[in-house]
Amino acid sequence: MPPKKGLSASDKRDRMLEIFHDSADVFVIKDVEKLSIKKGIISQAVKDVLQSLIDDDLVHCEKIGISNYYWAFPSEASVKIETEVKKYETELANTKRRRKEMEVAITQHKAANPSTERRAEALSALNALKERMAKVQSELAAYRESDSETVEAMRDAAAGAKCAANRWLDNTYTLLSWCKKRFVGHEIELAKFFAENGLDEKTDYIE
Repeated sequence: MPPKKGLSASDKRDRMLEIFHDSADVFVIKDVEKLSIKKGIISQAVKDVLQSLIDDDLVHCEKIGISNYYWAFPSEASVKIETEVKKYETELANTKRRRKEMEVAITQHKAANPSTERRAEALSALNALKERMAKVQSELAAYRESDSETVEAMRDAAAGAKCAANRWLDNTYTLLSWCKKRFVGHEIELAKFFAENGLDEKTDYIE
């Protein structure tokens, strides 16, 4: 035979609340524990169940002297239930009203924006433009985040390369001048040789 199943938390609350409603009396904790055990609630759970009822304002607690007194009258429970029912009825009415307003708004929107092929193409083009714009903005942000020191170093390197190129060109012209003086009568051969290696009358310094 399977073991007897214990009471659920909800069952414990309901049974303890019956203790107060059936008697309409005021109790101390010992009375609540004694009557709860008779209702099938184990003694170790009494205080937790009682506290949950107090937290939900279903049972009242008042300290007088050194003792706490507990009570809950049936009339209070009915008033509380009626108040909650009215609250939920109001919320339901407001929800129905908002739903009706949304249905009207959706109908109006569909009427003002019919789903045509042209509109679908326009929306597709718009989405493509948004994606392109996001990509361009991302690239722009990457350029903005470029390291200024790196850019400056690149500029310095370019300037140094230009100076070196002009210096080597100057050295080459000096060498050509020396060769012409050293090998008089071979100017044509010298010019051809240097032209084949990238130096002719059009070669100029880098500005």
